[in-house]
Amino acid sequence: MLLPAGVNVLHPDKLFIGGQWVSAHSGRTIEIVSPDTEQVVAAVAEADEVDMDAAVAAAREAFDRGPWPTMPPAERIAAFRRMIAHLRGRQDELARAWTAQIGGLASFAGPMHGGAVMTLEGIAGFAENFRFVEQRPTIGAAVGLLVHEPVGVVAAIAPWNGPFGIMANKVAYALLTGCAVVMKPSPETPLEAYIIAEAAEAAGLPPGVVNLVTGHREASDHLVCNPGVDKVSFTGSTVAGKRIASVCGARIARCTLELGGKSAAIIRDDFPTEAAAKLLTGTITVMSGQVCAMLSRAIVPRKRHDELAEAIAAEMRTVVIGHSDDPATQLGPVAMKRQLERIEGYIEEGRRTADLITGGGRPSHINRGYFIEPTLFANVDNTSRIAQEEIFGPVLSLIPAEDEEDAIRIANESAFGLNGSVLTHDAEAAYRIGRRIRTGGFGQNGLRMDFGLPFGGFKQSGIGREGGPEGLSPYLEVKTMLLDAMPGTP
Repeated sequence: MLLPAGVNVLHPDKLFIGGQWVSAHSGRTIEIVSPDTEQVVAAVAEADEVDMDAAVAAAREAFDRGPWPTMPPAERIAAFRRMIAHLRGRQDELARAWTAQIGGLASFAGPMHGGAVMTLEGIAGFAENFRFVEQRPTIGAAVGLLVHEPVGVVAAIAPWNGPFGIMANKVAYALLTGCAVVMKPSPETPLEAYIIAEAAEAAGLPPGVVNLVTGHREASDHLVCNPGVDKVSFTGSTVAGKRIASVCGARIARCTLELGGKSAAIIRDDFPTEAAAKLLTGTITVMSGQVCAMLSRAIVPRKRHDELAEAIAAEMRTVVIGHSDDPATQLGPVAMKRQLERIEGYIEEGRRTADLITGGGRPSHINRGYFIEPTLFANVDNTSRIAQEEIFGPVLSLIPAEDEEDAIRIANESAFGLNGSVLTHDAEAAYRIGRRIRTGGFGQNGLRMDFGLPFGGFKQSGIGREGGPEGLSPYLEVKTMLLDAMPGTP
């Protein structure tokens, strides 16, 4: 089957179920379209409901009767480190796959995927230091033990914007805690999950511990609804997250949800205008604005609003828009046609409710591909759709505030609570403001993220956390054991 140059997936026409590469029940394929050229660059097997059930059954068998859940943690860690070694040797392939599938900049793809592999090493380290069995004081028996046991079969569902790092992290936490996992990547970016499956196979993991099914929405929903799934780990839209939460809630299944955002950057008076313009422009164009934690609202003092609008617009006009494999490109395409049309719909909405300062159209020098100019709206009402809804593109809303208290109010006036920032040289002020912003993450002077620390959101931005040693807990159940004596091998 068709694959991007330099990507050497062995069985793109198969699914990985129960330790075997098997044909899809549907007999259909999923085509991946390059956002740079609008041409098909890859194709993989399409799983249907029958395949989803088969993958869950294989994972169920591996968890209920296989050696993986009861294996000493050190043995699981050693096996996972063999997977990491395999993935480290394929970083260039992972980078090429990402660029080909969603138009991520080639200049950014290498460091991004190298960093993702390093993060996996960190997660293995968290597992090494985790106490899966610990003694606790008790008045109910001679010995009290707190035992952390794997939650079971995990459905890991990853989005298209960061497909390798997000899926690999879910798989890492699931495997290191003793779970079996069914990977369901986005149909737009399946290739990274194939490489992860090949890493599991190369590492010699028991059959069914890692499974891969690539399908569209209906089949994915069927996977989530399967009663053999003990936990769903999902990263994606809040709309889809609500559906998953309702399904899991109906049978009290566990779920971790990392959902959308509409994060705000508050600009204080001590932060220079030109520096703010460069920072905000450089941020909104990262991954073409397709980042859940993106700082897409800039809250500015009203007296500085116009000068900041002018400076940001001037900076945006210097951004180099081009194909993702050109090293000079600063802003590549958005991931797919429907995403481009979604962004254009929000831009039209913004024209009716705010002042369009720059951008808003497709670049005139490119006649093919899913490209959009960096776009700035000023005098934005924070209650408007462009300020309240996640656009997921290079569109920045400039919102005036009367004072710092008003800025904090505006930042919190959102259904989302994923990330936030304050632009200031005063660390004390940054801390004070950050403690009042209702978000799961907050950084001084820009979009700051560290996946070695917990990541997740307040409000409709999600449930639970991924990252850091805290990322192990959602994949574990806690059992209290009260015994008459200490066992020989706790």
